[in-house]
Amino acid sequence: MKLMVIASLILSHLFFAQTAVPDDYRKIPDILDTTEYLYPFIVPDKDYGYWRVLTNDTDLEKAVIYESQMPDFMTVNEPIPERGFFQQCIGNRCFSYILACKKERSVYFSSEQQLREFIGTVDNLPEALLLAQTYGFSVDTSNKAGSSYKIEDRHINLYLSKSKGCPEIRESYFIKINRKNGKLESKNNGVYFKSENCNTSSQTDSK
Repeated sequence: MKLMVIASLILSHLFFAQTAVPDDYRKIPDILDTTEYLYPFIVPDKDYGYWRVLTNDTDLEKAVIYESQMPDFMTVNEPIPERGFFQQCIGNRCFSYILACKKERSVYFSSEQQLREFIGTVDNLPEALLLAQTYGFSVDTSNKAGSSYKIEDRHINLYLSKSKGCPEIRESYFIKINRKNGKLESKNNGVYFKSENCNTSSQTDSK
């Protein structure tokens, strides 16, 4: 019995040890785990006279998440697209999209791929986190294995999280983003969290 317990502890240690993060990585600021706070840091790849990020809320005043400075003479009143990025549910306030104005024409960005194209070159950490989120990764501020970064000249490197199952399992991923073209490479870094209980209500609330 003792041998089984010891073996179990060793295996558990080895299982979680692979999620270690190098010492030269910094923890992602807690505030950046909220998607809405990332949009103001976007530096679009092309020159737009004006752009805004919205949800599909039918009330336009409530729908606006972020907007760049709009010229006084310009008004924007366009229909809501049928789909967008970061779809969370079906109905009102369930997805986001970008509406931009270029040479007095309205342009929609309403999918994860189009959001990547809007971002273009990756100028900063918030843009890198948004890009990673389009591939299903998220920031888990409770653990460095799901919330770490290092910025280099050519790449932004991240340790982010993906969760699955019930009881919940969280896996750490090493992510390398090419700053010039936004190309993302990822590698599973192992499980760093296992829940003992299956709480479907909390999972539903977090989505």
